Amino acid sequence: MRIYTRTGDKGTTSLVYGARVPKNDLRVEAYGTCDEANSMIGLAVSFLSNEQFPEKQELLKIFHQVQTLLFHVGAHLATPEGKEVKWKLEEKHVQDLEKHIDALDATIPPLNNFILPGGHPAGAALHSARTIVRRAERCAVGLGNVQAFVTAYLNRLSDFLFVAARYVNVKLSVEEKKLHE
Repeated sequence: MRIYTRTGDKGTTSLVYGARVPKNDLRVEAYGTCDEANSMIGLAVSFLSNEQFPEKQELLKIFHQVQTLLFHVGAHLATPEGKEVKWKLEEKHVQDLEKHIDALDATIPPLNNFILPGGHPAGAALHSARTIVRRAERCAVGLGNVQAFVTAYLNRLSDFLFVAARYVNVKLSVEEKKLHE
């Protein structure tokens, strides 16, 4: 399979089922932003490759699941209205994120102040992924016709990434910088 097709050279791209739209279409922006977030999560995972902490493998499994489901969210956003979505996103996936949030949050110090994004490179990448997911959520809401679980998943995913960034920083003994008011 060739990587280049030349079909996008004039500023259009294909959605699922082949409909062509301009590359600056909000639907393309939405699923492209999910792809961007997914890449940033991958960067965070790569920063963890040489780090060691007891819960690392379990956390990496969660990130793998999140990256897979984020790909599915992108597929939902790339599917034109009225067409069947091949990958299913369900309330269970939102609930799984909530369970992960609660489990990680229970092991880190309570948040009493605003914190500045940063810390260990993996934590900083997760903070960045969180803001990218927020942008994807705004784009999805702007479409107005996406499955409710898509926006719910994106909303919860940004919360998860915030807690995961804090968790990684704590596990790797990197102090969070508090906002000085």
